[in-house]
Amino acid sequence: MRTGTDKSVDVLNELLRGEISAVETYRQAIDKLDGSTTRGQLEGCRRSHEQRIAKLRDQVMRMGGQPAKESGAWGAFARLFEGGATAFGEKAAVAALEEGEDHGLKLYRDDLEKLDPASRTLVEIDLLPAQERTHRDMSALKHTLH
Repeated sequence: MRTGTDKSVDVLNELLRGEISAVETYRQAIDKLDGSTTRGQLEGCRRSHEQRIAKLRDQVMRMGGQPAKESGAWGAFARLFEGGATAFGEKAAVAALEEGEDHGLKLYRDDLEKLDPASRTLVEIDLLPAQERTHRDMSALKHTLH
């Protein structure tokens, strides 16, 4: 029988996979947009996602779980930047990143009730506000480029 802790670890690992994928996607976009004026903003968002990875890994380990090592939900967005995607311009890259941020925001919000109290507090107080900031940053950047 699965415990509440097991369920929380599963949810945290789902969030962790999304964060790993977000970092991969931002790295690819930053590489493709070398020299772009948006690079600094993209790097700031990437660092925010890296910080969330560390916090999620720590929480999973505190709960006795094994942290996910591979990416997840953003994988489809990351693939936009893989082989041959250099044709994507700045606007398309930012639009794809903003779509990924939308997905991440939905994941955080949808899974809150599935978490144990300590994990829920971590998400509500720290991780979700950080996700809302990166989402807001990409949304604003997208609108300034269009």
